[in-house]
Amino acid sequence: MKTVLRIALLSLVWTGLLSGVAAATGSHPATGEPLADNQTFTYRIPSEPTSLDPQLASDVAGRDIIRDLFEGLFNQDENGDLVPGVATGYDLSGDKRTYRFRLRDTARWSNGDPVTAQDFVYAWRRAADPATNAPYQWFIELMSLENVDAITSGQKPVEALGVTAVDDHTLEVRLSTPLPYFPQMTVHTVTFPVPREAVETFGAAWTHPENIVSNGAYTLESHETDARSVRVRNPLYWDSAETILDRVVARVVPDENEGVTLFLAGEVDRTDVPAGFYERIRQNYPDETVSFPRLCNYYLVFNMSASAPEALQDRRVRQALSLAIDRRVITDEILAGGQREAYSFTPTEVAGFDPPETELAVLSQTERDNKARTLIAEAGYGTGGEPLAFNYLYNSSSAHKKIAEAIARMWQTKLGVEARIGELEWNDFLKVRSRQDFHMARGAWCGDYNEASTFLDLLGEDSGYNDGKYANPDVSRLLKQARTAPEAGPLYTEIEKILADDVPVIPVYDYSGSYLLKSNVENWPVRNAQQNWYSKNLYRTPR
Repeated sequence: MKTVLRIALLSLVWTGLLSGVAAATGSHPATGEPLADNQTFTYRIPSEPTSLDPQLASDVAGRDIIRDLFEGLFNQDENGDLVPGVATGYDLSGDKRTYRFRLRDTARWSNGDPVTAQDFVYAWRRAADPATNAPYQWFIELMSLENVDAITSGQKPVEALGVTAVDDHTLEVRLSTPLPYFPQMTVHTVTFPVPREAVETFGAAWTHPENIVSNGAYTLESHETDARSVRVRNPLYWDSAETILDRVVARVVPDENEGVTLFLAGEVDRTDVPAGFYERIRQNYPDETVSFPRLCNYYLVFNMSASAPEALQDRRVRQALSLAIDRRVITDEILAGGQREAYSFTPTEVAGFDPPETELAVLSQTERDNKARTLIAEAGYGTGGEPLAFNYLYNSSSAHKKIAEAIARMWQTKLGVEARIGELEWNDFLKVRSRQDFHMARGAWCGDYNEASTFLDLLGEDSGYNDGKYANPDVSRLLKQARTAPEAGPLYTEIEKILADDVPVIPVYDYSGSYLLKSNVENWPVRNAQQNWYSKNLYRTPR
């Protein structure tokens, strides 16, 4: 067992290196802040991770651990922007379909072997291979790798996948269609390299602490099923000198309330805020309650097909309905969980997205209401005009019901418009929405990657998720142009301007999450909408 032997020989060296680094630590190397003597971070996870194998993990807790144990081509910083990982950069062909990633020659596996382009080739083929049964194989398909659909369907061998090791430190990736956000997709753990020798030697047991070989900032010290997983600093990691936390512990605590109890007792440094308790906990522990945006939006979609009511085909009516919604009532009084009111379809926290300054975004709510009354009157509906009533559907949920009732009251009170709200079970709701058997319906989407197109593509004419059947040739043109544009951001902003005028959807709020986090744990990426966090970026200051 050559791999095990290398690990055993290196473990003696690692112990000395780790203790030396810990002893030398006194201040942050970049900020100069004083550091706590104890650089251990312990946090709650709700359940046993599905796997610590990058190609097999399917849950958030597992992927959080994997981002410490392994490293892909790129990482994200605290704002969700790309920063180098194993790759230091890339070259892109003129047709935007071929990437050549330059890999750093200092990247090492925890057994001392160099990380090479072939390690990525092996991992990506493994993810695409039907025999692997990777839960995120669909994500590999979404990456538009050359021949990927034929491979996942079993029509071609994995060797036909559009990924090649040009040499040890050059990885070539060929796409079937240009994807301007392709580099952002390499942050997903399913794309991380894995050590072929360990995988093939130990099979399903290769991720056990005694067998695992990894290339991230941390190595797996121990793992107790349904109890805890401990990772410690990897001195062979290329950026180990800038890593401060020495030890990271994930504790399995299924009950959220027990997690709070452990937090208050000082046994965990981070835990989730139980649903419905955000405001109460924030008032009692303001310095330790953290709210962060999620890469998800909540919106209302109009039926824009020929079967839609005539009144809803008038953009002035749609504009008025959007303006009259007081989003702050929904976020602060109904949900009260740190959600943020939305004034664009794309969440403002999406990396590289610059929302336009529309009336909806810049006017006060009083000004919006006045504008809404003017528009509905110009269209000939509402108070003093032709009666307007339409159906508003949502899927079964107490929160969705409260939101629908509140919005219906706003429209009735401000505009004299009646929204007849209706509730359907999830599967029935999807069927009704997909066949355009609605006037207005609740919608939501969580981005598959941190780029505006993951949202805006939903409103493209060819999107299978465009249940409202919105079709605007300018939007389609700009979406197509963005796929190959050197800078797609301004094009996305232009699309949002069109959406603000057409109002095929009404953005209501952007989702959020919340933690209890010890106040001396620094640099948590609260502005990373994907909440991809890396222990190597965290550190503890003295209390």
